[in-house]
Amino acid sequence: MKKYTYLLALTLIWGLPFLTTAQQTPVFSEYNYNPFLINAAYAGVSNGAEATLSNSGFNNEFEGTPRNLAFTFNTRINEGKVGLGAGIINDEIGVTSATQVFASYAYKIYLNDNVHPYWKVYDRSFLSFGLTAGALLYNEELLQLGIQNDPNFAENINATLPAAGVGILFGHANFFAGVSMPNVLGDTFANQDNLNLTRPLYAYTGYHFATSKYDPNLILKPSFLLKYENGAPLQVDVNLSLNYRNAFEVGAGYRTSSSFNVVAGFYLFKNFRALYNYTQNGGNAPIGNTHGIVLSYRAGNGYALN
Repeated sequence: MKKYTYLLALTLIWGLPFLTTAQQTPVFSEYNYNPFLINAAYAGVSNGAEATLSNSGFNNEFEGTPRNLAFTFNTRINEGKVGLGAGIINDEIGVTSATQVFASYAYKIYLNDNVHPYWKVYDRSFLSFGLTAGALLYNEELLQLGIQNDPNFAENINATLPAAGVGILFGHANFFAGVSMPNVLGDTFANQDNLNLTRPLYAYTGYHFATSKYDPNLILKPSFLLKYENGAPLQVDVNLSLNYRNAFEVGAGYRTSSSFNVVAGFYLFKNFRALYNYTQNGGNAPIGNTHGIVLSYRAGNGYALN
């Protein structure tokens, strides 16, 4: 298939430029192992500062299929009550590219007292409120499509917009649940009529089942993600992963858009984690299958206490 024909088909299938979002939903191996990507309230939740690099679609078979590159960092201060973070996310699909640069702030309210006998196992419950602010650099090379006599494709779109997001997270022991809207402003400050950025809403929850609370050799991690976006079908992700002795981890996930994800990885020197993921797209989607990697470093005790 010729390049321009394929790009046109891909653009029409994804509804660009009329309905788009700055960030496609990450595959489950990215947001499961770096939920800060979709919810700023996760900043500072981990015991140590964490840096994560993820890349999906780097080896796609077809030109113009989705590609994503993200780097994030977050840490806690003020005895864990405050979380700070920052990141950069680049998404490409067809003739469209979007780069978001942001900083995040999260404040936590602990719901139970941490004064307890030394012999008592103690699980803290908390609410975390997160805010994100930054800039979105958006570009659509519509002229590459070669469409004549259509004003919607008569010029390229180049815009730099302010971006802001909000999120809330509840955590208790091995349970977590959160809701976030990473792009509350959408295209409010755009000066081009043919730019229409949506405001996706995410809800994400899960639980970590350990074989033993005192010696968790096996940890089973089911999780669910819902994505609501005006004008698009409700998206549901169902995920399950298994961690063995914090040495290696495997998992799988299904998305209602008929995509299936698998992930496998390992932990090294307790502070490093490396994951590989593969996405199989079903139905008539012409975007092919994708490969991805997630590399993480966590300071302090690292991932040893997962």
